[in-house]
Amino acid sequence: MRFADYAKIYVTAGAGGHGSAHFRREKYVPKGGPDGGDGGKGGDIVLVGNPHLNTLLDLRYKKYIKASKGEPGAGSRKTGASGPDTRLEVPLGTVAFNAETRERMGEITEEGEELIIAHGGKGGLGNWHFKSATRQSPTYAQDGEEGEERVVELELKLIADVGLVGFPNAGKSTLLSVLSEARPKIADYPFTTLEPNLGVVSFSDYRSFVMADIPGIIEEAHKGKGLGAQFLRHIERNNVLLFVLSVESDIEYEYKALENELRAYRKDLLDKPRIIALSKMDIKQGFKLKKTVQFPEHIPVIPISSATGFGLDDLREALWKGIHDAREQAEQAEQAKQSGKED
Repeated sequence: MRFADYAKIYVTAGAGGHGSAHFRREKYVPKGGPDGGDGGKGGDIVLVGNPHLNTLLDLRYKKYIKASKGEPGAGSRKTGASGPDTRLEVPLGTVAFNAETRERMGEITEEGEELIIAHGGKGGLGNWHFKSATRQSPTYAQDGEEGEERVVELELKLIADVGLVGFPNAGKSTLLSVLSEARPKIADYPFTTLEPNLGVVSFSDYRSFVMADIPGIIEEAHKGKGLGAQFLRHIERNNVLLFVLSVESDIEYEYKALENELRAYRKDLLDKPRIIALSKMDIKQGFKLKKTVQFPEHIPVIPISSATGFGLDDLREALWKGIHDAREQAEQAEQAKQSGKED
């Protein structure tokens, strides 16, 4: 299935049902008072998280979405039935924006989580609500309200434990294919990967984590150059960033350029745990890291070859440790946040 991480949809929630202008009419009660019931509420339009989806493609072909209206009220103060909600299943990591104001409406990050993006209109009041001492027989009722109508932009930010970061043709797709069951398109030219790919990396002891291959970043990507910020957003939800640097290139220059792009896009991305993989070691036999090349001391640097399998076991373990550390940090931050609220 084709990957799609953006969709624009036009949504109209259901209108509320009209109130009833009814009078009680029974045997021996020929002139009963007003007893018109209220109209039912219009249906909402709701996003629902589905962990089995990984694309917004379906919503690209279902752009105009309308919910059902509420039923009108009836006699004996009977309230009309509410219109059923229209529920749209979306992948975890979906963020909704009001297309006109770019106001962030919310996001879906958990299975079954719901987000109302258009509220149904309230049902109108029946005529019995308008009875008073001076108005014994109101002959009118209230109309139901219209449902909200708006244009909503949906953006998908992939949720993965590890995000592969690197320039085009650095060997990211090949690495993903040998570490997981993913089968991304691979060829020896830049920008082979035009869309993110996900793969599950498994260990023999049943441990596993999810890795995302982000399309190659180039300088000034944060300004929209090349594939641009269209795919940089996927890095936001990765716990660990794996910088893949080909030993065929100027690795120090590429590392600093990648750092600069992430910093320009969002400074806090560099707070995430990082690991550097020096790829294509089979091509540069006898390669040695020059003493002049400087990487931060706290960042592991692991030489690998996807073709021969060299260094891949060490890389898996380093990634697992990075994921574990990132989760612990997130838990500690959440606990500190909760403690602050309690104080």
